[in-house]
Amino acid sequence: MFHWIRDHRRAETRKLPFPPEWEAIVRANMAHFSVLDDAERDELRAMMQVFLDEKLWEGCGGLDITDEIRVTIAAEACLLQLGLPHDYYSNVESILVYPSTVVLPEHHPGVFERVAGPVSANIPILGQACVQGPVILVWDAVLHGARHPEQGHNVVYHEFAHKLDMLDGAADGTPLFAGRDQLAEWVAVCSREFLRLRELAEKGHKTFLDAYGATNEAEFFAVATEEFFDRPVALRQHAPDLYHVLTAYYRQDPAERVNSSRSENE
Repeated sequence: MFHWIRDHRRAETRKLPFPPEWEAIVRANMAHFSVLDDAERDELRAMMQVFLDEKLWEGCGGLDITDEIRVTIAAEACLLQLGLPHDYYSNVESILVYPSTVVLPEHHPGVFERVAGPVSANIPILGQACVQGPVILVWDAVLHGARHPEQGHNVVYHEFAHKLDMLDGAADGTPLFAGRDQLAEWVAVCSREFLRLRELAEKGHKTFLDAYGATNEAEFFAVATEEFFDRPVALRQHAPDLYHVLTAYYRQDPAERVNSSRSENE
């Protein structure tokens, strides 16, 4: 009965008119929105309606939660699930947003952070995804990443990729897959690319993927997800096999979207 009520509520929420002020926020703050086709935009709007309705939002450090904050985060989080069978991030109940870089108390194993160095107490973070807890985000980093995809750093993509990874109960860089063949290809490609990134990072070489992805397999998946949506054409050129398995997992082809959009505008 509970699931029927929930599904009915979601269906009704998806039908609600998308507020024009939300549309303006998405178009201003989410670069990837412009390369989606009409059907994808409609689906993203519908997903956002449910996401915004169901999640608990809390401003921290004196931050007041505004529509711009909620809508920007919702748009990018939902983009990751646009091609996936999903339950609107069932493992995310609340989203905590700080105004700027925050230092959190000492944490325990099982928490994955986007940090400037080794994970330890009193390190400033831009975001955090807790295994059985909230997503924590820093608003100025969210807004900057949303408006500047060319830099390849997006804290919303990063932390919600962790939450996708955690859906199977383990944050290990291997999200849920429907078939064994797809899983086997994922493991083979990502293991090879992770080890290659780690080797280059240890030698101090410049890398296309952020060297933070060499921390562990979970961070590798999150960093790769950032590049997949932010700089897909470049990722496909630098690591075609990695791009291929990300396309198969997310069931999206951002590089093709970008190229099609460029062709239409020429």
